[in-house]
Amino acid sequence: MKRPGRPVSILVVEDAPEDRLLIQEALRENHSSIPVVFVADGVELFECLRQQGRYAASAAGRHPGLILLDLNLPVLDGWTVLQELKADARFRHIPVVVLTVSQAEEDLICAYNLNVAGVIVKPQTFRELTAIVGTLIRYWFEIVELPR
Repeated sequence: MKRPGRPVSILVVEDAPEDRLLIQEALRENHSSIPVVFVADGVELFECLRQQGRYAASAAGRHPGLILLDLNLPVLDGWTVLQELKADARFRHIPVVVLTVSQAEEDLICAYNLNVAGVIVKPQTFRELTAIVGTLIRYWFEIVELPR
């Protein structure tokens, strides 16, 4: 259940079209009406958040309630994106959940040192992805209080 005045969008940073499609389908399977914006890399993410370039006349990335971030991105990788997000007062409050294929302990430590809200290893099956997406929606948009 959405609460009035709360941020109600998800910004997904994922370069793989097949992963974007799977995430979109998992949202549909969870009957989610939360608007989702997909961007392919870190440069596009910041254009979206700053409403620049093709996002200049769009409210698409304005005040997302959650950013889902792949680490292995072209152009501007996920590590650099995290550093820039957390260094910018306009964006540091946005919760970032990392979606990654890496299970390396050093990647987990590095991500949490950059103040991510969580790290999720990309699941092997669509069923697992659907369950994870449902849990994320319930937690971030029904339970947790987010800043406006």
